[in-house]
Amino acid sequence: MPEESDVPDSPSAAARPQPAEPSPGAATALDGLVGGHRLPGEAARLLYLAILGDGGQLPMAAVPVADRPTVAELLELGLLKADPIAGAYTVVNPRSVGGRLSEELRAAGTRLLVRAQEMPALLEDLTRAYDRTPRKVDRSGEVQHVHGHAEVRARIDRLRDGTAGELLSAQPGGALSPQLLDNAVAGCRSLLERGGSIRALFEPGARAHAPTAAFVLAATELGVRCRVLGESFKRMMIFDRSTVVIPSGPDYASAAFVEDPAVVAFLSGMFERDWARAEPGQWNTATTPEPVGQPVHLQVGRLLAQGLTQRMIAARLGLSDRTVAGHISRLRELYDAETLFQLGWLMRAANGDGRGE
Repeated sequence: MPEESDVPDSPSAAARPQPAEPSPGAATALDGLVGGHRLPGEAARLLYLAILGDGGQLPMAAVPVADRPTVAELLELGLLKADPIAGAYTVVNPRSVGGRLSEELRAAGTRLLVRAQEMPALLEDLTRAYDRTPRKVDRSGEVQHVHGHAEVRARIDRLRDGTAGELLSAQPGGALSPQLLDNAVAGCRSLLERGGSIRALFEPGARAHAPTAAFVLAATELGVRCRVLGESFKRMMIFDRSTVVIPSGPDYASAAFVEDPAVVAFLSGMFERDWARAEPGQWNTATTPEPVGQPVHLQVGRLLAQGLTQRMIAARLGLSDRTVAGHISRLRELYDAETLFQLGWLMRAANGDGRGE
């Protein structure tokens, strides 16, 4: 009788119903190895079911020659056990076999986990040697100098068309060159439609140049983010933080294309620092420049009388905060004002606005 299972009375072997064959998908999933343990094949499963249906025992003498390999497979897996006294093979509860195999797999998994934790320590000497050894770096091609407006613009256009992420542009000075403004709006639109982003820095003087202001207004409507920085910064364009273009001649007559990761990271950091200090600017194509020839301290005074802060005046005139502070100090002495509020009040009165009570 089979161990640990109740087998109902079954008909004779001649009238024994044949077990349903498993589907091809099930046979494929169950054949093979699991964790190094072989599972019974289709023939072994059919024979096990047949013996189970015949009472759970198979006489040794009744095993056909063709079935002997399959019987040996079931014996190896532990699904059959030999009973020499009875001269028969008896089926074994698959639950006990599965439990035994499961325990073996868990033990093997534990050993593998311990081994995995030990592996970094086993390679520690090689790791230290790798970290200490300087490696040769091929820097050829990381900085390329390109000359001529046409060549530089063509290279910049290819970079822009291949940019998928971010374009950073720092354009100091007043008016943008015609080469930069040429097809610039179309280029911005194409990059933004691809899902990219654009940030651009300008100096306050750029707002007095109508073509530049018109470009910035059109670009802003497309989604370009623009800011104005009232202090000195370097001209450059950064594509996907992998290539930086630095002009080496006037209006990009020649330029250096830098791909060295350390240099690109350094210049990207400079841009982010300038961007954080900049402010959104008011752009108007009708903007006119500050009065030409007027002394700087008078320009500072006029803007101060209009209610602008020291920082706003510095951004408007393209001066440093320290320079503006010096001009304000001179104006306070000139007007004998003790506070900025009193200075603005006196200057508005001097301009005919009335002092008020």
